[in-house]
Amino acid sequence: MITLTLLYAISALLLALYTSGHGVLLIQYLRHRHHNPTVPQVDELPAVTVQLPVYNERYVAIRLIDAIAALDYPSDKLHIQILDDSDDATTGIIAAHIRRYPHLKIDHVRRPIREGYKAGALAYGLTQTDTEFAAIFDADFIPPRDFLLQTMPYLVKDDTLAVVQTRWGHLNPEANGLTRAQLISIDNHFTIEQFGRNRSGWFLPFNGTGGIWRIQAIHDAGGWSDDTLTEDLDLSFRAQLKGWQSLYLPEIVVPGELPPQLAAYRQQQARWAKGGSQSFRKLFLSLWRSDMPLMTKLMATHHLVQYLPHLLMLTMLLLSPVLILTGSLSSLPLAPIGLIGLIPPIMYAVSQQALGGDWFRRLLAFPLLLLIGTGLIWQNALAVLSGFFQSKGEFRRTPKFVSQWQEKGYTLRSQMAIVIQVSLMLYSLWGAWIAWQHEPALMPYFVVHVLSFGTVALWDALDQWQIQRAAAPQLLPESGND
Repeated sequence: MITLTLLYAISALLLALYTSGHGVLLIQYLRHRHHNPTVPQVDELPAVTVQLPVYNERYVAIRLIDAIAALDYPSDKLHIQILDDSDDATTGIIAAHIRRYPHLKIDHVRRPIREGYKAGALAYGLTQTDTEFAAIFDADFIPPRDFLLQTMPYLVKDDTLAVVQTRWGHLNPEANGLTRAQLISIDNHFTIEQFGRNRSGWFLPFNGTGGIWRIQAIHDAGGWSDDTLTEDLDLSFRAQLKGWQSLYLPEIVVPGELPPQLAAYRQQQARWAKGGSQSFRKLFLSLWRSDMPLMTKLMATHHLVQYLPHLLMLTMLLLSPVLILTGSLSSLPLAPIGLIGLIPPIMYAVSQQALGGDWFRRLLAFPLLLLIGTGLIWQNALAVLSGFFQSKGEFRRTPKFVSQWQEKGYTLRSQMAIVIQVSLMLYSLWGAWIAWQHEPALMPYFVVHVLSFGTVALWDALDQWQIQRAAAPQLLPESGND
């Protein structure tokens, strides 16, 4: 029992330390929030390749091509690469649509084998171009027309700059409660976390889309690699370990689609969780053997373990009923640690207020974010464990739908997930009953988990019901004789 108590205490301490790291980012954001560079003046704009990695994106392919074709940039200096690994109707849609832009240099690149997934496609594309810079957009992101005009001058003026990252916006924030909850989390990441890191001189993780790379920096860092599922995080940290600089520009917003289906969101989060753990395992020793400042190492590590809290939370939940029954939990001084849990809600409030508009209404989705985020800890915890012990893995893309996702062919099934969610809900309910008998102060802790797992299970069930309803043949009324 001492071992279980120690495991619980270590998990609680690590969780508190991680959350404290967010407090550091909040302080740095508040210190530097008015520090935004002005666009430098350049005499001549260089040639740039715009890379569009695509895999089975028939619902968004046309919208993507039209957005890139509308970019305000000299056409003789714009090279567009559609890196198409699709094995469905997407390829035909792309081939037909690019004929509308004969004045642009658009290469429809098809690899014989989808080796290395997105990382492999980006690496292959670099072998087919001779420009100095490469902008990257995922299939569901729509850059503003002046994106290149606003970002390229920074790279031209500063030859130590490897990558420029811009802020994610949202194309479908009001699709449903799930997208409204995601909005709060993503806005916090880009408004406070990324800004705080970059303006403090710490490592800036590339977010995979909405950014421009200096191709020399990519090669110097060892190139795109598929040995993690977060090739963007991996490359950006390797480049910064080599001494390259990064720049975050929050005033430039590139909107993308938020997953409107819970199963799609779960798959996205699990991929990020596994890839982050793989990157931690790959980069940790190199990071701490480098001559980077201590705070740079600490905050880089903080980001590499960003999904570790899910594993810690699941561990604490599973141990809590047993430790309550043995009386071990009451001996742990955890009250001060609980106060640290106020940091994330404060960050969400600050980030929404900073973005302006009807920020308080947007913030009303926080309780749902809490329930969904907590309800998904089991799958993210498994993904973290998998990432610690397994390289590579299947890159499961996040499906994009534009609208009416229930009727689209990319919807995901999640029956087994529902079973696991209900099982964890019942376990948490048992924990609440034990807490009521022995540690009443801990009842809210278990009730939150009951509500979280129950909410996610019900949401999954409703999603599956909508899919089945959309797929069912619609019966027409019989016509009668008058």
